[in-house]
Amino acid sequence: MKRVVSVSLGSSSRDHRAEVEFLGESFVVERRGVDGKFKTAQALLRELDGQVDAIGLGGVDIYLRCRDRRYVLRDGKRLLDCVQHTPVADGSGLKDTLEAAVVHQLAGQGSLRGQKVLVVSALDRFGLAEALVQEGADCTFGDKIFALDLDQPIHDLEALEREAERLLPELCKLPISMLYPVGPSQTSIQPKPLTTGYMLEADWICGDFHLIRRRLPEKLAGKTVLTNTITGDDIEELRSRGVARLITTTPAFSGRSFGTNVLEAMLLAAGKSPEDLLGLDWEPRVVELNPN
Repeated sequence: MKRVVSVSLGSSSRDHRAEVEFLGESFVVERRGVDGKFKTAQALLRELDGQVDAIGLGGVDIYLRCRDRRYVLRDGKRLLDCVQHTPVADGSGLKDTLEAAVVHQLAGQGSLRGQKVLVVSALDRFGLAEALVQEGADCTFGDKIFALDLDQPIHDLEALEREAERLLPELCKLPISMLYPVGPSQTSIQPKPLTTGYMLEADWICGDFHLIRRRLPEKLAGKTVLTNTITGDDIEELRSRGVARLITTTPAFSGRSFGTNVLEAMLLAAGKSPEDLLGLDWEPRVVELNPN
């Protein structure tokens, strides 16, 4: 039985363990949060190195991508450097392949063209953002809104590329906690008028669930949320706020939708690549929360 462990900078309250069958293999899959303690994450990665079949990095990316350029996140690289022997995944391969494929599949079932779509952070999911544009969605990329609290929406990939070239070389040097919710901040909900306005304007809200959850307004009636890393409690949270439909791009294991880093680590442990997943009979998970 293969063992995959995701080491997350997020809250330990979201930890989970599951035994699953995947790609003809048996897996033990674990998520272990360190409550935002960076040195604890480094120590745990060194402890797991060589002892498990693959490791996922949660709560941080190693790179951010915009078109053909990659920007190294300092903290992601520091964590990666702790592992010398075991394959490591941050989920970026699946964000660029599986999530884009899900968008194209959903568009085939019902047009996204003209729908108002908010992507809370496009630079950590460029494949998703690109696919939404290709399908004719009316996109707002909220990278500066949700990460920097700036009322500066981005509406096309060219503008996103310009902002990436201008800002990311310096932003990537910052501690990840300044850009993304880690530790206890993953369990708190603090809506702001700025983010609430953009969420209420959108028909679809897409992207990283921790960025979405942190700013959930009291009511989101009729919205579709496309994301992953969802627990049973998260589903009920969305239902209580009137969200009509939840779509997760990764499967549910024991009632929990793990992050892309976990699924990508499972692929590595099985000797597969993110592209191999696209050849399987694969369906996104769709949960009708408030269908009326």
